[in-house]
Amino acid sequence: MNLKSISYYLSLFLFPLSVLSFINILYSSYFNYFLSIESYLITLVVSLVLACGLYLFGKNAERKITYINQLILILFVYFIVGILVSVPIYMSNSQIIFVNALFESISGLTGTGFSTFTSVKYLDPTLILWRSSSQWLGGLYFLIFLILIFSNKTFNYKMTSLTFTSESAFNSEESVKGNIFKILIFYCIISFTILILLSFSDVRLFNSLNLTMTLVSAGGFLPTDNLNSIISTKLQKIILIFSLLFSYLNFYFLFNLFKRKIFIKNHREDFYLLSIVILSVLLTYLNNFDGLNTIINVTSSLANSGITLIEDNNNFSLFFLFLTIIGGSLISNTSGIKFSRFYILLKITTAEILKLISPNSIINKTIFNSENKITDENVKISFLIFISFFLSLLILSSCLVLDDIGFESSFKLAILALTNTVNSEMHGLDNLVFANMLTSSKISLIIFMIIGKIELISIFLIFKKFFFKD
Repeated sequence: MNLKSISYYLSLFLFPLSVLSFINILYSSYFNYFLSIESYLITLVVSLVLACGLYLFGKNAERKITYINQLILILFVYFIVGILVSVPIYMSNSQIIFVNALFESISGLTGTGFSTFTSVKYLDPTLILWRSSSQWLGGLYFLIFLILIFSNKTFNYKMTSLTFTSESAFNSEESVKGNIFKILIFYCIISFTILILLSFSDVRLFNSLNLTMTLVSAGGFLPTDNLNSIISTKLQKIILIFSLLFSYLNFYFLFNLFKRKIFIKNHREDFYLLSIVILSVLLTYLNNFDGLNTIINVTSSLANSGITLIEDNNNFSLFFLFLTIIGGSLISNTSGIKFSRFYILLKITTAEILKLISPNSIINKTIFNSENKITDENVKISFLIFISFFLSLLILSSCLVLDDIGFESSFKLAILALTNTVNSEMHGLDNLVFANMLTSSKISLIIFMIIGKIELISIFLIFKKFFFKD
């Protein structure tokens, strides 16, 4: 393990946390929330000192690190940043134990949205902003992981090479720091766009800011106890739908809307994903269509956010759970198995059936009818992802069933944790109290929320490297 190289890159992920801590200090000072300012000051100093120390330790190290070291770096980012994010939560007036604070921070960084707080309205506004900031930061980190690490061809289990990755903007000759800066700029532009749209629709500025950080990261934290107190008008609902699509579709989709010559060619996956939205809405329309609320439920499920406007349980909870498993684009903040992997396995299965019926037939092995071809390696990886997902589901649901929440709730919660989707009314789990769960259940959820982002197969690779050397 190349500790110096890992330290260098880890320091780059810690500096943004220092910036967010400083912003919260300014916010606390401006609105006279001095009771909480100390915790953000501690986070600022510790994250800044740690970032500078790691940077100095690894600044002369080799910049190119192996794929296994990259995966270890991601785990370090989630756990070290997660601990630092948990400091203000632990030191808040809510008086929660450290496990609950860590649970809250990891839930934010992974964009899951599980919360040990039973009521948000009693929280300090600075803490609400801090929770939302953790989601925004986690979304930024994951996009960086996708572009700079998961696009690694050594073992491309995220298969980002099958869809448009804007290689012209992120070529191998540019420095890593330059690439991170560009991702940051793009991410901020999308965030600012959503903020302007929400503010324009008469959503209170504080709620607009927090909801923006939730939507852009496909997160689940809300600045209030329910979404209905923020979103009520038709215009606000329409803006919410489009904002959810921002995190559901390819990260570069909006930046190529006006490049009509290459638009369809580079974003075929996104058109298929939009077709799924339309098809899902039509399926719910045949049973119980509730206008824009139904469209919000569909897009929220596919975007792995889970936020909803419905106020009671419904007959579509299993359908929405299935949509969360599909996830969104390969290059987006969504988790889940991803639709592209379903597509690959369905297409290859269909091709094998056609071979049996007509051995001389020519099989088209392109993905989404593009120039990219589905290789045998893609098929193997897709199959392994399915196996690892259901293995993770089995392990996590088995751990949760030991808690007093019932088998059905354990199974649903395991799916939501692995797809980083918040529990809500449309899943029938809105009354679940995480603070009352066993410590073992919370730790299991923490581990599998991270695994939901990076996938179990990455853990197998690390174990193989260190325990099964050739």
